[in-house]
Amino acid sequence: VQLQASGGGVVQTGGSLRLSCRYPGSTYSDYTMGWFRQAPGKEREFVAAISGSGETTAYADSVKQRFTISRELGKNRVSLQMNDLEGDDTAVYICAAGNLNPPYWSSDTRGISYWGEGTLVTVSS
Repeated sequence: VQLQASGGGVVQTGGSLRLSCRYPGSTYSDYTMGWFRQAPGKEREFVAAISGSGETTAYADSVKQRFTISRELGKNRVSLQMNDLEGDDTAVYICAAGNLNPPYWSSDTRGISYWGEGTLVTVSS
């Protein structure tokens, strides 16, 4: 697996977590990178995406103003800072790489070329 996600854990409602996805720079440096999540019994849904240059981002409405995606080009890493977490944020978060620009990413997962392993985020009340 070339996309390696980390940073999940258990956090209380209102808390914060920071997820990271490391990738081999030579293969993925030009790809849009992003995150999806899948809660138990639910469909996989888009969370956030960032362009290869890091200049363009996109977010699902449910996480806007709470989550921030960023890209450290020199470290081949994409991070997702999650603040003010809610119970509905509980899910396995999955790193992905695709060819579409961030505004075209959606929960139908079209354009996704690579999937990484997930990392579990549990928000407890």
